[in-house]
This record gives sequence, C-alpha cells and structure tokens, in this order.
Amino acid sequence: MKVYIFTLLLCMITLGCAQSKTKPITEFSQNDIENAILLDVRTPEEFNGGHLDKAVNINWFDADFAARVDTIDRAQTVYVYCKKGGRSAKAAQLLDSLGFNVVDLEGGYDAYMASKKN
Repeated sequence: MKVYIFTLLLCMITLGCAQSKTKPITEFSQNDIENAILLDVRTPEEFNGGHLDKAVNINWFDADFAARVDTIDRAQTVYVYCKKGGRSAKAAQLLDSLGFNVVDLEGGYDAYMASKKN
C-alpha cells in the first residue's frame, strides 16, 4: 500500500510538468473519434444523466482509475471530458504521463450542452 501511495504521489508531482493538448468541447464533433476514444471521467451518476455519444465512462474519483485507463489502446487518441473541465484536465495530465496521446476537451459537458441550446 505504501508503494502504491508513493507511486501515486510521484505521478502527481510529475504531472505538474506534463502538458497535454486541449480543444474547446464546443469544437468537438463525433468525426473526431472515428479512430479515437472518448473518455468521460465524471461519476456514473453524472454519466447516466447524459453524456456524449460513444463515450466510455471511467470515474476520475475511483481508486483504480489509473489501472482502468491502462486498458485503453495507446495507439488511439483519447479525448477526455468531465462536467466543467477540472477533472478532465487532471485526467489528461495523468494520461499524458502514462504515454497516451490525449486531448482535453475544455469546458466540459456543461459547455457542450450550453452550446447546443444556442
């Protein structure tokens, strides 16, 4: 357990230096994920309340988040989003440090839904 906590802490420190790509979620389209993965890092309750088509839900708050994302194919781009952008930014940094080609969809699901009302 101590090794796990130490490794997690080391990852968090390293994450501060990582830089991932970003894209406003309002510019995202389903064509972007033809050869990619769309990752929703919100809670299952939030996900069940509405999500983008073809999204895979892995809860950022789950203790096994890193292990679960490790099953994603690193050859594919991962588009990641959450409710407003905070969790997805952290998840994008972690994914980047794990060797994924990741794009953080800025603004989150709330911004996406607001853009659809206009």
